[in-house]
Amino acid sequence: MALTKNDIVAKVHELGFTKKKSVEIIEQLLETIKGTLENGEDVLISGFGKFCVKNKAQRRGRNPATGADLILRERKVVTFKCSGKLRSKINGAV
Repeated sequence: MALTKNDIVAKVHELGFTKKKSVEIIEQLLETIKGTLENGEDVLISGFGKFCVKNKAQRRGRNPATGADLILRERKVVTFKCSGKLRSKINGAV
């Protein structure tokens, strides 16, 4: 089961915020994260992990449907590295 934006809004709503305010909080948080990543900066959330923008070089690829060779353009991708605390929780360590 995936955690959706609506699930996160519901959790914030449980803290006593109105539904409308909960949506605004989550939307603003996500917009801040997106804007930071668009500027090429990393986002570090202590105890959770780090979102990093990485440059990928141009490279050769292949269309799996046709087998045709092609060139994949250089691009930026977002990676995530979880914190040690999160990794420990996932693996069941105390």
